Formats: sequence, C-alpha cells, structure tokens
Amino acid sequence: MLQYRQMATRAAKSAPRSYDQYCAVARGLDVIGDRWTLLLVRDLLLGPKRYKDLLSGLPGIGTNLLAGRLRELEGTGLIERTVLPPPAGSTVYQLTEAGQALEPAVVALGRWGARFLGQPRKTDVMVPRAYFVAMRGVFDAQAAAGITETYEVRIADLVFEVRLAGGRLTTSERRPSNPDSVLTMDVDTLNALMFRQIKPSAAIAKGRVKIEKGDHKALERLVRIVAFHSRLSSAT
Repeated sequence: MLQYRQMATRAAKSAPRSYDQYCAVARGLDVIGDRWTLLLVRDLLLGPKRYKDLLSGLPGIGTNLLAGRLRELEGTGLIERTVLPPPAGSTVYQLTEAGQALEPAVVALGRWGARFLGQPRKTDVMVPRAYFVAMRGVFDAQAAAGITETYEVRIADLVFEVRLAGGRLTTSERRPSNPDSVLTMDVDTLNALMFRQIKPSAAIAKGRVKIEKGDHKALERLVRIVAFHSRLSSAT
C-alpha cells in the first residue's frame, strides 16, 4: 500500500495535466494519456533503449518532446535510467516494475485497435518494433504447442529475438546467443507475412526473406504462430 501511495504522490507531481477525478481510469490517463507515451512504453517492452534508439524508432516525435515524455515517465516511476555493463557502457532507459505492468494493457489495446487499421495510409510508417509487440497479442498457443525454438529476425539494422518454449512466446530486441533460425527481411515483408498477404514459401522464393541459418520450414512455423488471424487479415 505504501508503494502505491508513493507512486500516487509522484504521479500527482509529474503529470502536466489532470482530469481531477478520483477515478482509477482518469488517474491512469493522467500518467499515460499524453501523445507518444504509450508508444514509448510499447518500444521499451522489448528491452532497454538508448535515447537515440527511441528517437529513431518513433518518427515524428522530435527530440524536445521525447526528452519531455521521458522526464514525465521517470517522474511517475514507470521508467528508469541505467548504465549497461562494459563494453557497451551506454546509458539506457528501461521500464520499472510498474512500467512492465502495462504490458497486458498495451497488448490488449493493440488487439482492439487492429480493427481500425484498414490499409496503410500514404503517411503511415511501418515501425519494426511495433510488430514484435503485436506478436504477443496474436500469438497462437495451440499452433506453438510442442515447439521449442529461438528465431533471430534481422530487419535493417535492428535485431530481434522471438523465443518459443513451453507453449509461450517472448519477444525482445537483442541478438540471441544461439538461435535455431536466422531470418533477414525488410519491414514491408514482415507486414505482408503477418497479414498473410504473401506465403512464406513465396517470400523465400522471391528473395524477400533470406534464411541465414535453419531450414526453410522455420519461417512457415513462425508465421503460423504469430500472423494475424484470417478474419483480421481479410478486413485489412
């Protein structure tokens, strides 16, 4: 209880605006309701990030606005700064326990928001990190039953880990130590695969996906487990 009181005090001091309602929904929106805030949380769900990584991964945010949002999230106790061990030694931002607790809400919001996606607009940017958080929401546990496998997925200069074990899926932005499969593609291809607009075999045959390690069936297994459901795919 003391922890929640302390967080409430920090939130009251850090929130730039408030609905001034004694309501948990309103108070939660005081903390995370500003533009860009939940997208920062979304990206940090994949692991710690440097300032420049967050900036490059959120086109349009602007450096001053990003700095302000990070200060607010630090002030409310949702993120913290830490220094990576050598040889990196970089200062990174990471979610606290309270920030990590937003994962179910972010994943659920993604599932709910998918109905409004439609076709990509001309101004839309496909952000690789968004897809690896989305995988958590569309993950097919039945299709993953009995599969223990680690995938390294390379998109431009970003590297992601997708791990399947015990009927569960985890995704993170890092290089796995010993992946079973290594796949290289661009974000347009990832989008097409997840929305079932291209078959894995066709993506490989056309050179849109390169199998750096593992067998060609690995991509089929991954898509079967993390692609959007057919009803959503046809709607978009």
